[in-house]
Amino acid sequence: MLIVMKKGSTREDLARVTAAVESLELTPHVIAGAAETVVAVTGNTAPLDPARFEGLPGVSRAIAVSRPYRLAARDGREGETTIPLGNRTIGGGGVFVVAGPCAVENEEQLLGTARWVKAAGADALRGGAFKPRSSPYSFQGLGREGLEILARAREETGLPIVTEAVGEASLELVAEYADVVQIGARNMQNYEMLKKAGRLKRPIFLKRGMSATLEDLLLSAEYVLNAGNDKVILCERGIRTFSQHSRFTLDLSIVPALRDVSHLPIFVDPSHATGFRDRVPPMAAAAVAAGADGVMLEVHPSPEASLSDGRQSLLPAQLAELVVRLRDIASVASPRTETVR
Repeated sequence: MLIVMKKGSTREDLARVTAAVESLELTPHVIAGAAETVVAVTGNTAPLDPARFEGLPGVSRAIAVSRPYRLAARDGREGETTIPLGNRTIGGGGVFVVAGPCAVENEEQLLGTARWVKAAGADALRGGAFKPRSSPYSFQGLGREGLEILARAREETGLPIVTEAVGEASLELVAEYADVVQIGARNMQNYEMLKKAGRLKRPIFLKRGMSATLEDLLLSAEYVLNAGNDKVILCERGIRTFSQHSRFTLDLSIVPALRDVSHLPIFVDPSHATGFRDRVPPMAAAAVAAGADGVMLEVHPSPEASLSDGRQSLLPAQLAELVVRLRDIASVASPRTETVR
């Protein structure tokens, strides 16, 4: 349920509403917009009659929300969620580019790549210190050492860091070093991990599971939002289908579909989806044209020697060319109204 406050309502009115919600053993989430304040109510709200709240002082109306994801839904909200990061803002227009190697392999590799990423005009550096791999014999990452290398790259280049936590045990450690904590496709429905991520003060970069529906993805985001963290970024990274011409099937139709029902920023990862270097630029361009707020790209100075996913990694010169192209596409895409939260 969403309780919309009247313009000119007081703090006392708002406190009265949140107390009424809590008295029913439900949880109020106050969302202060530029034009109005909304109290999103989570918990078992099915038996509630909106009239229960509409009679309270300062309340304009109460809306029963039929969608199971209440905090991630656009219903009753104005504009988009925006997240300041580094010198840019994610969401609200333009394109935010995150780029870097799939894995942190050593200091020389990561620092050299970070310099190229910076020179190319990207906005943040990605790199896996922990790597969840299908095979137990594949490179699993450098762990804390990798995080320390990422921190040195941030210090040198000024680029914020996006890196993945692979379970509850690594979540707080990653949050100590990262500016954005990534939760990958394999952990999208690790609900205890999502609850814990909701208690962090870092933005959460949530990748769609390889068999997840739109509703599955938004309900996973709801776990993070419901636990108190409103800085969630959704990411399409490809789903499993019968196709054999690419690593996964990049479902770009989910970008406008998510835009219709949710206020959260949306990214696309064409590197993991396609699995081939030459297919990354056209799909990244298509993602921005479809309305994505940002892209996540893999780049490596020597893809043939990469310990992880070299076949899909762009070369530094390709990244620089692609960033320019993506900025051009974003500049002519339909502008969206920005709402700062």
